[in-house]
Amino acid sequence: MAETAKDAGTAKDAARHSVWLEGKARRRGRGGKQPSGLDLDRITEVTVRLLDAEGLTKFSMRRLAAELNVTAMSVYWYVDTKDDLLELALDRVYGELEELPDPRDEGADWREQLRTLATVYRRLLVRHAWLSPLAGTYLNLGPNSLRFSRTVQETVLRTGLPARGITGAISAVFQFVYGYGTIEGHFFTRVADTGLTPDEYFQHALSASAEAPQTAEIVAQSKNLMAARGGDTVAEMMDRDFTFALDLLVAGIEAMVKRG
Repeated sequence: MAETAKDAGTAKDAARHSVWLEGKARRRGRGGKQPSGLDLDRITEVTVRLLDAEGLTKFSMRRLAAELNVTAMSVYWYVDTKDDLLELALDRVYGELEELPDPRDEGADWREQLRTLATVYRRLLVRHAWLSPLAGTYLNLGPNSLRFSRTVQETVLRTGLPARGITGAISAVFQFVYGYGTIEGHFFTRVADTGLTPDEYFQHALSASAEAPQTAEIVAQSKNLMAARGGDTVAEMMDRDFTFALDLLVAGIEAMVKRG
């Protein structure tokens, strides 16, 4: 069947790649009379601040313009679409990962470097709960994201795994971190909405679950596991689980290296 012009346009929109590949990431404005005191850097900075404060679902170009005290059309001097702006904001927060381990340091232990990379990525996901859905939507081709990805790749290359296993090892570790950090970030966002502390919220939820007929049995069955888990606070429990799970993954990589 022949493709119509409309079909071709729709396909082009669907196959949109990245603001970083389209030469728009460093735009300084379209020319002509531009809003005073406004530039792409400030727009991106305020976008991140709004996303942190109000979340992804409440973000809009109109809300951003109000925060900047300009019209919505003024923002479009610098970005074509909301997608472009969100992609810029995504890479902006990846820029917070400044002190990454150097995989070229031959004296460094790749295990500790991998743990460091996993830990800083987890913290980033928790600090910016809106990051995870965007990281799964866009290609993450900004300079800060690429720097992190390159460091991860070069670190895993030092493990001694055969080339065929490198991407699988990266997926095992960092998709685990992505999932863990996403759930943890959502938990703390939910807690903040209630006005309770994380520990108060956890105890309230645990008590309610222990009393509800449909969940009481599994809560009782899990009592010994929860006690063995250790940790006096929610943060400590989450840290213990994360550390142990990460140790399992590192041990798995070591085992696969020995297997050859």
